[in-house]
Amino acid sequence: MIKTLEWTNSGVRFIDQTKLPTEEVYVTCRNYEEVAKAIRTMIVRGAPAIGVAAAMGVALGALQSNAKTLPEFEREFDAICNVLAGTRPTAVNLFWAIRRMRDRFDQFRALPLDQFKSELVAEAQRMLVEDIAANQAMGRHGAVLLPAAGGVLTHCNAGALATAGYGTALGVIRCAVAAGKQISVFADETRPFLQGSRLTAWELMKDGIPITLIADNMAGAMMRLGKIDAVIVGADRIAANGDVANKIGTYTVAVLAKEHGIPFYVAAPISTVDLNTPDGSRIPIEQRASTEVTHLAGKQIAPNDVRVENPAFDVTPNQYVTAIITERGVARAPFQESLAALVTGTAAS
Repeated sequence: MIKTLEWTNSGVRFIDQTKLPTEEVYVTCRNYEEVAKAIRTMIVRGAPAIGVAAAMGVALGALQSNAKTLPEFEREFDAICNVLAGTRPTAVNLFWAIRRMRDRFDQFRALPLDQFKSELVAEAQRMLVEDIAANQAMGRHGAVLLPAAGGVLTHCNAGALATAGYGTALGVIRCAVAAGKQISVFADETRPFLQGSRLTAWELMKDGIPITLIADNMAGAMMRLGKIDAVIVGADRIAANGDVANKIGTYTVAVLAKEHGIPFYVAAPISTVDLNTPDGSRIPIEQRASTEVTHLAGKQIAPNDVRVENPAFDVTPNQYVTAIITERGVARAPFQESLAALVTGTAAS
């Protein structure tokens, strides 16, 4: 399985996703500032992976602290958390992970500082293990929803590279294939950062899962030709009402799927569900550099000084979502009730 990130004695080690698919390069971040930069520059990306990376960044910063007293350590810890929280605003897993590390800080504060730091490192490592287990459970819940044979469209990369391992949307596909389903994947290229062409295609080819790469503007034509039987994507934040923030272009795919009568599934861990955000209009949308649109592989492809919009995400309203797959089960409309039941653990078994 692809190791998106791991804790090592030298620091947090990432596969550099900006170099894929032509180079498999690993980088080691030796302090929390370097982890923050890796998140901000998308060396590591994908909501669950960002969450685990942030937790490891917090742990690394805590481990390297020279504080001698708890008040001094607490001030440093707050500063570390704030730097990491400022990296990317849309993926709620980032804030969930930092909040979990803050909770552990409060739980461990009576311990000697050295033991305190070790407990924080152990907590970050535990989150990595839990994320992989959650993805595998998600795969089992979601695999039964995919057709026995046919084409499945995905947008962006919601695979092992977007998580600690196995993947959310691609985890569902992996599990379906392992169960004997004859699935072939259509992957949108996902402009402007090309996560589909660079990352999803690379992952699935490594697994030997049939993959056809298409430009983003081909999705509707593929549906009309009957080549797509289901759509499955990941998510960066899911509002309490089931509105879904995911990579820019997801909304377009969802509308097309609805028009063609194709089920549209979202796969994401419970940590991506944000019951404190009532609907998609409250989700902050990250704006990224215009050069991601005006340049391709370092080469300028647009006129100088052209005006650019580059939101990294869009919001798909819940009426376009057939079901939301989590490690605790599958939520369907009305999502306000079904998601709350999964988050609180009150869903019927």
